[in-house]
Parts: sequence; structure tokens; C-alpha cells
Amino acid sequence: MAASVSPLRSSFRICNGFALHHHCCRGKLRVHRKCESQRRHLHQTVTRHTAVVISGTELARQLHREIQREVEELVTQGNMRPHLGVILVGDDPASLTYVKNKTRAASILGISSNTVVRPGTVSQKELLGLIDQMNRDWRVSGLLVQLPLPAHINERAVCNAIAPEKDVDGFHIVNIGKLCLDQRSMIPATPAAVWEIIKRAGIETAGKNVVVAGRSKNVGMPIAMLLHTDRNHERPGGDATVTIAHRCTPRERLKELTGLADIVIAAAGIPGLITADMVKDGATVIDVGINRVRDPKTGKMTLIGDVDFEGVKEKAAFITPVPGGVGPMTVAMLMKNTVMAARNALTH
Repeated sequence: MAASVSPLRSSFRICNGFALHHHCCRGKLRVHRKCESQRRHLHQTVTRHTAVVISGTELARQLHREIQREVEELVTQGNMRPHLGVILVGDDPASLTYVKNKTRAASILGISSNTVVRPGTVSQKELLGLIDQMNRDWRVSGLLVQLPLPAHINERAVCNAIAPEKDVDGFHIVNIGKLCLDQRSMIPATPAAVWEIIKRAGIETAGKNVVVAGRSKNVGMPIAMLLHTDRNHERPGGDATVTIAHRCTPRERLKELTGLADIVIAAAGIPGLITADMVKDGATVIDVGINRVRDPKTGKMTLIGDVDFEGVKEKAAFITPVPGGVGPMTVAMLMKNTVMAARNALTH
């Protein structure tokens, strides 16, 4: 766009100068009209554009190639192949799909895996015992328990039971604490995916205004921590000015905040939360939302995000789609954490 705007700006300046120095009123009128026409054209050129759609699928492919090389390097050096252990409780269809996607990705990247399934009635004591067993199993590099869990099980207790060095979800209190202190740690996969997308797309964050819509401890909060912290620390951050909005933020206030934001990250789980009138021209919009809704035209269930994609893409400079945006990168970052866990095992 810059290349198309620059000549117009030049001609607009020349035109204004000519109008000021021309001695013929009729000539002035003709030049004035020409300038007005160019001014309108310039305005249209600046504001009427479509955002660059960042393909998380393509970025994930890039990351997959890097992970594959790292896995083969580990194996070539005589080390054990990275192994991902997954615990699935119950038969929730969404959880089953997520687990299949993760183990399929692991297989493609040369990471071995196994899934241990327990019924939804499993006791917390039995589940914690299973986690302890897999913590002590040297063959398991990385371990995760698929969330959510049944209501009778304390998720925080389960997350804290996983050994921090094997905690590929990054939910253990030690890893969250290190994240907040800008130390190297296992970073939760979805926040890590958002940060990786921003970096690989070449989007500047230093000194920029960022709004994160959503304050969950697994997504919204870690994203805010990654983006606002110092890029010169042990775990480099984005040096941005970050505002977190949540369900108690009035919609009009949210609109004010997003209207000032250079980067908007929607992670509230509310379909259509971010609309075109809430985003300034040229903003970056990252949609983390995953909402299953019924399509009014077809009657079928479909996947949409927290952003009105069609409307917002006409104003934003960059935008991620749903599906095909943060989702594929989340799985890729989980695989990256698994390889990191395998490396950690070499020093334990």
C-alpha cells in the first residue's frame, strides 16, 4: 500500500503548491477540483483494503519442518525419541478430537505417543496415581491431561501433579510462575502460538497498544504476560502496553479500548465479540476463539471465532481466520514443548 500512496501524496503536495501560485482564477478552480478528486482517491486508497490473512496452517508447516529436524537430530545423537503421554478422562467428543489431532501431529513429526483413557467416573486419587506413575516413567518425555475434567476432579490439583519438566501444557504452578518472572519455562501452547504467529508475521509489538479480550489463566493471562514483558529478559517478551478486558468490562468500554489498540487478541469464547466498528484501520487482530454454532442457512454445526471475520478484515492490516489460524499453531507449539521436555530429560 505504501508504494501506491506515496505518489499520490507527492502529486497532492505539488497540486496544492500550484494552486497557491497560479494567477488565473479559472486555473485555480480546475486545479482545486483536481486536488479534491485526488484527496478523495487518497482517502479511498488508505481506508479501502483487505487485511492480510495469516495462515496458521502454513506457519505450522514451517514449524513442523523445524521440529522434525530437531527430533531427527536428537535421535541421530543416540538419544531416545521424544514421547508424548496423554491422559484422557471421559468421552467428551471435543476432547477426543483434540487428543486425536495431537497424537496424529506427533506421529507425523516423528514423536511417539500413547493415550491412556479413563472413564468419567474415575476418582481423583486414581487419576493422581496414574500421573505419578507416568511422571516416574523415563520413557515419557512430555505428559498432558486433556482438559476439561469432570466436575468432581480438581483441575488445579491435577495440573500441579504433573512434573514441571514434563508439563507440555505449561499449566503447572512452577511453569506459570516462571512465565510471570520472565524465566524460561514450558509456555502454554495457545499463548505460545499467538506469540509465535505475531513474531513470524513480522508484527512489531514494542511500544504498541494491545488489548486481550479474555482473562483465563490458561490463555488470556499468559498472552498478556508474553506481550508486555521485557524483550531483554531471559524469556524475551513483546514490550507492549497491554490491557486485559473480561466479562465485567462494559461493551462500550471494550469498544473504546479496542479502538485504540494496535493489536487486538480475542480470547473470550464469545462468537462475534469483536466487530468492525471496534477496530481501528490497520490493526492486527488475532482470533483465539473456538465456538461451535449452528449455521442458520445450512442448519449444520460450524466453527467460528470471537471476531466478525468478514467485517473486520476490511479494516485490519492482519487477521487470523477460524479455523486455520491459532488452532494449527497451538498443536505445533505443543509438539515443540514435547521436544523441549525430551531435551530437559537429558539433564535430569
